[in-house]
Amino acid sequence: MDDPKSQELVRDLVLRLLPPSPSASSSAAALRYAHRLLSSRMSPSVAADESAMAESIKRELALAGRHADALSFADLHSKLSLRSSVRNRWALLYLLRSIAEDRRRHSSSSTLLPSLPLPNPNPQKTLAPTSSSSGVLVLSKDPDNIREIAFREFADLLMEETEVAESALVRDILYVSQGIDGRYVKFDHRLDSYDMLESIRIPRSTYTMVRRLSELGFLFRKVRNYINETISKFVVEEVGTVGQAFASALQDELTEYYKLLAVLESQSLNPIPSSASDSGSPANYLSLRRLSVWLAEPMVRMRLMAVLVDRCQDLRGGAMAGAIHGQAQHGDPLVQEFMGRLLRRVCSPLFEMVRSWVLEGELEDVFSEFFIVSQPVKAESLWREGYRIQSSMLPSFISPVLAQRILRTGKSINFLRVCCDDSGWADTATEAAAHVGTTTRRGGLGYGETDALEALVVEAAKRIDRHLMEVIHQKFRFRDHCLAIKRYLLLGQGDFVQYLMDIVGPELSEPANTISSFQLAGLLETAIRASNAQYDDREILDRLKVKMMEHVDGDRGWDVFSLAYDARVPLDTVFTASVMKRYLKVFNYLWKLRRVEHALIGVWKIMKPNCIISSSLAKEEAIRVQFVSVLRRCQVIWNEMNHFVTNFQDYIMFEVLEVSWARFSEEMDAAKDLDDLLAAHEKYLGSIVEKSLLGERSQGIIKTLFVLFGHILKFRSLADRWFERIYELQLRGKSKKGSKSKDKLGSWLEGGRKTLIQHAGEVLRKMGEDLDTIAKEYSVSLDDFISQLPMQQHVDLKFLLFRLDFTEYYSRLSPSK
Repeated sequence: MDDPKSQELVRDLVLRLLPPSPSASSSAAALRYAHRLLSSRMSPSVAADESAMAESIKRELALAGRHADALSFADLHSKLSLRSSVRNRWALLYLLRSIAEDRRRHSSSSTLLPSLPLPNPNPQKTLAPTSSSSGVLVLSKDPDNIREIAFREFADLLMEETEVAESALVRDILYVSQGIDGRYVKFDHRLDSYDMLESIRIPRSTYTMVRRLSELGFLFRKVRNYINETISKFVVEEVGTVGQAFASALQDELTEYYKLLAVLESQSLNPIPSSASDSGSPANYLSLRRLSVWLAEPMVRMRLMAVLVDRCQDLRGGAMAGAIHGQAQHGDPLVQEFMGRLLRRVCSPLFEMVRSWVLEGELEDVFSEFFIVSQPVKAESLWREGYRIQSSMLPSFISPVLAQRILRTGKSINFLRVCCDDSGWADTATEAAAHVGTTTRRGGLGYGETDALEALVVEAAKRIDRHLMEVIHQKFRFRDHCLAIKRYLLLGQGDFVQYLMDIVGPELSEPANTISSFQLAGLLETAIRASNAQYDDREILDRLKVKMMEHVDGDRGWDVFSLAYDARVPLDTVFTASVMKRYLKVFNYLWKLRRVEHALIGVWKIMKPNCIISSSLAKEEAIRVQFVSVLRRCQVIWNEMNHFVTNFQDYIMFEVLEVSWARFSEEMDAAKDLDDLLAAHEKYLGSIVEKSLLGERSQGIIKTLFVLFGHILKFRSLADRWFERIYELQLRGKSKKGSKSKDKLGSWLEGGRKTLIQHAGEVLRKMGEDLDTIAKEYSVSLDDFISQLPMQQHVDLKFLLFRLDFTEYYSRLSPSK
């Protein structure tokens, strides 16, 4: 307005708006008011859009039917737009429109002066300009005058109702935010919170704001007390490294919080600069409302820390990290960023434990906060019992599958180091870390790098497990030892087993308490040298031992004799004491089967019908017919028993042992780690036990099978006595025929030929009765055994049923069929 031309234009515009012939005072007042309006910073209530304003004017002219004027306005506006000297064209259009609207609302006799509020000589009391009932303009608040005056008047009104100045409450809140009691706001232990003194009178709105801001002090006390307790407990080793890292991260957050409070405290001392026209005292810059804005974000962080403190109060190690990770699953970016920063600090010790375990096999867990725990065990139990996962310490961001891989990787390293006395794992671990691009130094991994951790674990596990399998198979010859157990403990070496039974048979027929283990060991060595077993590796043969089981009175050597295999470290991890006990059970079972087979072979050898029939005793027709009948009956029973034993033994040797070994060999070659190898061997041994009728579900049928074995052994024992008596009678007949005088033998045969024939008939009759009894008992037991086979669970037992009853002979004889 300093330009004389502009002042002249404004004066002309005002005079045009005034009624004709105005007084000098009216025109001067109107002109001053116009200058004041144009010089003020008041802004209109509409948006400053030149194009929208021009379109609005043209639309109003067109609606009024003044189309020519609308076209003229459009032409004038386009010309105005080309004049670069005019800058604020929107304001000009707005002013013209406002004048036009005012002239339409009022008659030609009206004046602008009554509708315009005249300036007040006292600007301190001026209210915001508003339009009168017929006002022209809607003006905004004047920030230098009306709004400030209203605020101060409201402040004066509040001071009349308040006993405490707001600046004092602001100072108290700053104290409370640091856990320090203020002058008017103090901590109430009964309520466990900060509260105003009851004697203080303040407006309810102020009280509500103070209470809300005081919550920050309560949260601060909770977090600070936890940090102090953690530090004191760590001195006496009650808090682990994860808890210490958590407390340290919280302390760092409080340090940043202290910096903010220091800034706010300095700002609280600065007053708001007062305007030149303000004669009142300057107000404090930091009000309660401004303080609530400043502390809004710290309140969120402090509340999060307090929640974490409550959740982690009684937790440690991986459990603490998992609890904090659970709270980090939030959609607010502020919360995510804060929790991520906190978790990187908290999980650093935990990830270091993982790195040390999977690359070095070291379990650096002084405070028992890792999810893998160890316990002192013997070397043979190191793999199965030495280490395990503690589920309560497993953080939720590590999956159970990954945890199992972590466990196995460290176990493999320790197994190689302790049991295999191998050091090649160190280079393997270094290569694994280099392959995935992860540094092996401390601090190489952290929270949020779960993918990198999993890649490191997978690569380390793959390489270390492959190295472990090479050591087991090449250095310790695992396959050779498994094959040796199959040959000797599972009686797969046929010539060795047959020769062993031949030479130890006489010894084992004696009472168990009279048999010497040293003598049996010598017989075992003799059997090895006399069979193809002599060509096996001496290291393997030296592991084969004789073992006498516990026995009671009445037991024979057959009942307590067994072979044992000495599985040394590290093979005893696979061939544990319980596993060897199961092998011993299978050996005793197979040894009984071989003993039964050996007994039937012995019966066949002593049945020499030609010798008996050709003797002089057999020339008697009655004796001859009776003997042939009994002998035929004996051969029939032998054939039935031999049929069962032969087919059953073929089933055990081929369908059970050989098939199970073939599958075990395939799984042994495919095993990628020691767990796979243990599982394959367990499956192999379990298959043998189940298919051999030694499982828990076959207890009934195995008892029937042992009864059958008992009948066969009884048949062998009676056959020995029968043919021994027959041979004695033959010797008596020969001795009587060849004797010339009475001597001791002649005196013994004094009964004559008739007595001898009667004696032979009695022996054959008794033999026939015993054969009938044995045949009946054997037949009943065999039917019982075959009837139980279809009820067995294992599918391979169907082959045994087919072998035994392929002609359906027993099925036709069975009364239940």
